[in-house]
Amino acid sequence: MEFGIYTLADIGQNPVNGYMPTAKERLDEVMQYGQLADEAGLHVFGVGEHHRLDYAVSAVPVVLSALSQRTKNIQLISTTTVLSTVDPVRLYEDFATLDLLSNGRAEIVAGRGAFIESFPLFGYDVDDYDALFEEHLALLLKLNREERVTWSGSYRKPLQHADIAPRASREIPIHIGVGGTPESASRAGRYGVGLNLAILGGDPRRFKHLVDVYREALLTAGHDAKKSKITVSGHAYFAENLAQAKEEFYPHYSNYWHYVNAQRGMRYHLSKEGFDNMTAGQNALFVGSPNEIIEKILMQHEIFGHSRFMAQLDIGAVPFMQVAKSIELLGTHIMPAVNKALKE
Repeated sequence: MEFGIYTLADIGQNPVNGYMPTAKERLDEVMQYGQLADEAGLHVFGVGEHHRLDYAVSAVPVVLSALSQRTKNIQLISTTTVLSTVDPVRLYEDFATLDLLSNGRAEIVAGRGAFIESFPLFGYDVDDYDALFEEHLALLLKLNREERVTWSGSYRKPLQHADIAPRASREIPIHIGVGGTPESASRAGRYGVGLNLAILGGDPRRFKHLVDVYREALLTAGHDAKKSKITVSGHAYFAENLAQAKEEFYPHYSNYWHYVNAQRGMRYHLSKEGFDNMTAGQNALFVGSPNEIIEKILMQHEIFGHSRFMAQLDIGAVPFMQVAKSIELLGTHIMPAVNKALKE
């Protein structure tokens, strides 16, 4: 199994000491997290796209290109690119450039976006939410395969024998981010791209049907199911023992959900009891000691058969050194133990 971490570079107030970082400080942290992940031997580092003042990253390929010059081996991936509101030609050229700069380490996770601020910002109609994604995905995949492209659609002017340059070192791996809709899982299978499954709470078994839909769509469309790529991603925090992990992470996780729901006009407080339930047993929140996380990852592998695990470690203004410790534990303890168990 491949292991990685990702960040959305959210800018939030630390609930413990009240400190509010600047966008510059968050970008510096993102660079350092990527370097630490590379040094720890992790396989993937992801950065997400938002167009809001409470997030530090809107230009994902710019950030990943900068990081490509500070890292050696780690794959550099968008988590996610809001494909509905970006021109696919510009997107391909940006990531092809990243791929060349990084010596073949670029990947794209395409999503429709949980936030819709990019639609008016770039002149798109939110009523075309799904149709834009479908058309842009089809064009992106064509651009990824062909040097010169002839194409026509409904939401941009046609292309006639257009040169698409530069060319990446190979076809860039593309995945679709799926939060819970069978239609998105089916689309990923139909197009033969990877499935990136975000499991942010509850019993992970309730997501099993999405993987089944994906694999069935792969086979129906004639794709090689053995080449399928399934990623499971989720919120996580690791420490030497469960009690320490819960004590350190709870105020930040509660802070995160309070803020997210406030943006939706909802009042919400994550109680300590509710948090304990989210971390307990088979539930999807990856909080605990390495041994507990290893057991939880292996349990989920029995359900999904996935080949990549991605952890989001820095939400809710978790301090830098605590995130760095989680990265270290993931690379030195969790990843080797899981892969040893899978091999055996």
